[in-house]
Amino acid sequence: MSGKYPFRTVEAKWQRRWEESGAHHPDMDNPGRKFYSLTMYSYPSGDRLHIGHWYNYGPADTWTRFKKMQGYDIFQPQGFDAFGLPAENYAIKHGIHPADSTAANIKTMLGQLKRIGAMYDWDSYVDTSHPDYYRWTQWLFLKLYELGLAVQEEAPVNWCPFDETVLANEQVSDGRCERCGTAVIQKELRQWFFKITRYADQLLEGLDRIDWPERTKAMQRNWIGRSEGADISFQVEGRAGSEIKVFTTRPDTVFGATYLVLAPELDLVDAITSTEQSQVVQAYQAATRAQTERDRIAQGQAKTGVFTGAYAINPFTERPIPIWIADYVLGGYGTGAIMAVPGSDERDFAFAQAYGLPIVEVVSPDGKEQGGEVCYPGEGLALNSGELNGLTTRAAFEQVVVLLEERGLGKRAVQYRLRDWCISRQRYWGAPIPMIHCDQCGVVPVPYEQLPVLLPREIDLAAAQGSDISPLATLASFVNTTCPDCGAAARRDTDTMDTFVDSSWYFLRYVDTAYTEGPFNPQRVNAWLPVDMYIGGVEHTTMHLLYARFITKALHEAGLIRFDEPFQRLRHQGTITHMGRKMSKRAGNVVAPDPFIERYGADVFRAYLMFMGPYQEGGDWNTSGITGLARFQERVWRIAQLPLNGAAAPPDHILRKQHTTIRAVTGDLEALHLNTAISRIMELTNALVKQEYIHEEQRDILIALIAPFMPHLAEELWELTGHASSIFAVTWPTYDPALCAADTMTLGVTVNGKRRGEVTVPIDADEELILRESGEQEAVQRHLQGKKILKRIVIPGRVVNYVVR
Repeated sequence: MSGKYPFRTVEAKWQRRWEESGAHHPDMDNPGRKFYSLTMYSYPSGDRLHIGHWYNYGPADTWTRFKKMQGYDIFQPQGFDAFGLPAENYAIKHGIHPADSTAANIKTMLGQLKRIGAMYDWDSYVDTSHPDYYRWTQWLFLKLYELGLAVQEEAPVNWCPFDETVLANEQVSDGRCERCGTAVIQKELRQWFFKITRYADQLLEGLDRIDWPERTKAMQRNWIGRSEGADISFQVEGRAGSEIKVFTTRPDTVFGATYLVLAPELDLVDAITSTEQSQVVQAYQAATRAQTERDRIAQGQAKTGVFTGAYAINPFTERPIPIWIADYVLGGYGTGAIMAVPGSDERDFAFAQAYGLPIVEVVSPDGKEQGGEVCYPGEGLALNSGELNGLTTRAAFEQVVVLLEERGLGKRAVQYRLRDWCISRQRYWGAPIPMIHCDQCGVVPVPYEQLPVLLPREIDLAAAQGSDISPLATLASFVNTTCPDCGAAARRDTDTMDTFVDSSWYFLRYVDTAYTEGPFNPQRVNAWLPVDMYIGGVEHTTMHLLYARFITKALHEAGLIRFDEPFQRLRHQGTITHMGRKMSKRAGNVVAPDPFIERYGADVFRAYLMFMGPYQEGGDWNTSGITGLARFQERVWRIAQLPLNGAAAPPDHILRKQHTTIRAVTGDLEALHLNTAISRIMELTNALVKQEYIHEEQRDILIALIAPFMPHLAEELWELTGHASSIFAVTWPTYDPALCAADTMTLGVTVNGKRRGEVTVPIDADEELILRESGEQEAVQRHLQGKKILKRIVIPGRVVNYVVR
């Protein structure tokens, strides 16, 4: 038997052998049973990976190796989302060009990634800041422009004063920049948008066809925010031909509309405001411009407004109603105007009470007036509503729609919360927008054959500070060009694209990163995609994941790919926290994996990350149990090299344990219950370690079971025990249901009431045996260590509880 497991030598050996042999590179042109496994790639905005990255990558690779052993042809690529604000700010902070800092960081992180021992196909590597990649990001922009999905518009946009750039709505959280936390303000700028709103219904429908967490799908549905209702036109009193169109989800309450509210930023406001109200209206408009949209619609915030001095005519009551402006109505949502029904809307009710506006009760639960100023926002029967009186809410809804359409006053309509994606950024480190501005021809796309529009190397990143222009705008050699249409002097667009554009299609490029005829190889894309399993953070639900779905649907509609959903199955790893906050470079609480790998090895470290707790929950970082995983690794090393006992059959209880373990670990791996899968293998080793000999089949099954979790160890043991092939060429072990029959029982094991593991014992085991076996479980020992055991309680057939202090 060999001595102590030499993990440093073994891990270096197998990582080198895997790379030299191309072990993780499948036949990309002729996949058999294809399986595309993908994790969200990392930002090289810091100089190294931290434990949070490993928590995504290591366990995901374990699951992928399990699929490999189930007979799938695995494709698992990796790369870097190398453009963007974090990388540029890192470069500025350290006084280095972004291209140099990004290249240096990638070199370091590549070395770290390779130490994970993952099945990454390094022949399919992506760096989004390389011209060979962003050439095709620019191609994608031009294609969307051709399709009418890329447009330039003057619009109020979110501006981060710290990062000095525009942000998409999805990048603003609680009125602050999602990245740096600075309070965001509104600016009126001409920007490029992708028309994601055209795909709102398709984005909703597609959620019903993909295997994603329900919470994630609900978040996307809420963000898209589909509402059914009606458009209603209100004539402005005294202004013939001037009307205000409103969208409402409750047209049945139109008789209760006692005032209108417009967004302060609407052009119409200036046109209808009376001379007497002009000064107060302009002051209110200026104050509103200093607020973000999220601030304006925040729950619990007092709603303010001012009267314009103008009136509109309610088309059903034919009475004049005042027109106000208020910050809680947004110009970019719907028509930028609402009909206020304070008797049926709590927000309108509070506003009406604050400003002494009329309140009319038009719906009640039983059709009877409740008396006084009341607000009933629910469904019921109509009252004080003319011909609608006595109708149910649903019937009144349909009747109003009919009347609107008959009288030419409106129609049935659908509205969305989703806004178009603003992709312009006033920063340097990104893909230049491939458009040219010509005084003669207007806005002209750069011809495809002239791509890429290269980022200039010589740039003064400080030149544009304090302004709303990109540093590229200060570089005449970049800006000045000729118009592709007329040949006259022209100017390049100086904004760069949001880094989320890079990540909205990278999974298509991975399958052939050397392809030069287009952004992706269509044959390989249609053979390997959609992605079978995608693992990454839930924080990207309404940004990357939504944008990638939109781009995929646009390419599908254009006939360029055969599928319209990019990620068939999605799972989220939990969040690793440290010092009470999510681990991140920005929070300054990152923990590097390297010291742990040096001390314990990659196999132990990745197994410990899985063993910490449920993978999809995460937890706070601590190192209290990592030595237990190191001991477990040594135990497997010893057991697998026990002398063989080929003649004698294994004991019945060992045979049964073997098969119940295979069944349990298989189920746990499928469900990504990685912590309990390791616990079950530990239970098997507890049984095997008591033997002086091992049966060959048991040994091989143990090595196979441990392989996805500790791949270097498994490969070494497989070779040491006389096998010529890789352990990952072996078929995943199967179990005999008859041998898993219930002549055993499994009890949960808790410490002070918290579940810490489980134990499987013979069905007729006495209390002494149950306590002995449960106390030997690795996970349980970890929580008993250094504690005084006050009580040991066995509840037959259910649980073992240790009470400690």
